[in-house]
Amino acid sequence: MNRIFFLLTLIALVVTDVAAQQGGDINGSRTNSLIAAAPFLRITPGARIGGMGNAGVAVEADAHSAAINAASMAYLPEGSTGIGLTYTPWMRNLVPDMNLSYLSGYLNLDGRNTIGASLRYFSMGSVNLTDDNSLELGTARPTELAVDITYARSFGKEFALGGSIRFINSSLFTGITTSGMQTGPGRALAADISGIYRTEAMMFGGPANWSVGVNVSNIGTKMSYSNTGQQYFLPTELKLGSAVAFVGNESKLTLALDVNKLLIPTQPLYSADGKIISGRDPNRSVPAGIFGSFNDAPGGINEELKEIGFSTGLELLFRNMAVFRAGYNYQDAQKGDGSYFTLGAGFKYQIYSIDMSYLVTSERSNPLANTLRFGLAVNFLPRRGK
Repeated sequence: MNRIFFLLTLIALVVTDVAAQQGGDINGSRTNSLIAAAPFLRITPGARIGGMGNAGVAVEADAHSAAINAASMAYLPEGSTGIGLTYTPWMRNLVPDMNLSYLSGYLNLDGRNTIGASLRYFSMGSVNLTDDNSLELGTARPTELAVDITYARSFGKEFALGGSIRFINSSLFTGITTSGMQTGPGRALAADISGIYRTEAMMFGGPANWSVGVNVSNIGTKMSYSNTGQQYFLPTELKLGSAVAFVGNESKLTLALDVNKLLIPTQPLYSADGKIISGRDPNRSVPAGIFGSFNDAPGGINEELKEIGFSTGLELLFRNMAVFRAGYNYQDAQKGDGSYFTLGAGFKYQIYSIDMSYLVTSERSNPLANTLRFGLAVNFLPRRGK
């Protein structure tokens, strides 16, 4: 096994908490997790959506929405400006100083066009690295960052499109030399493409806002961590979702459901001499990897279906001030970060909002257990003329 692939696999399992990190089989089934470069891009950075089970591709936009669905930002208040900051101590049960920080901002230009920018910074703390022969490779402080520029435009009151251009720097193995192989930071360019449709309706005798959203994230160049030329796919992901918001005088209840799938090659089964015995060769172009991701699993359609996850959540706004959230995220244990519940709360006062979320797992040994996210946002509305 390629040493960089081995290390990347371990880090990806830690960052996304793939249940397969224990190795072997799960419930008697073969484990075949999807491994990509820059795995931190799959962590939901916002505390609001984090409290809703990560279901947010069709919900009303806020200062953090560029990471979920840029198109929704086209419907932010005309002339408004916002900035948000989220801090997530990640997997503190496993690594004491691992964290994700997310800074974002936006400007609605004229009621139809919105621009934004954001920065994601992920630190894995101090890590002792070894190769697949348990030889020490030294100590490193792996970090990753992504810088985004976002644009969204509405085409009427019901439909909007959006997108982001992203620069990614992944310094997971910088400066490590093993068997003549020199490692360095991986860099890549990527883009998100998103859309949202929304309409007003009467449901259960009252007004409601219904929306459908789609986001394809991290479509971009492959990433290499060494001078060997071996390249790895970014975590390109498709998310489809719907949300309905029941609106009252001073309250609102939002229900959301998302479905997601990684659009990267599934690793095939290899024989002892390195030949593929089931599945497809993962060494292919980015477009071929995206379109081929629907039918390349060595386990056939049953394994492909296991690569589809879903998340559902609710948000209750009370008296336009207090916010309560709950959600559930599901991913097959062979393919993703397992299943967990989330809880969240928030408080809005004038132009300020504070949010937090809490992740609840059924297994005490799960490194994601008790994960907290903290968010702060400030939204400036334009002054109206007299």
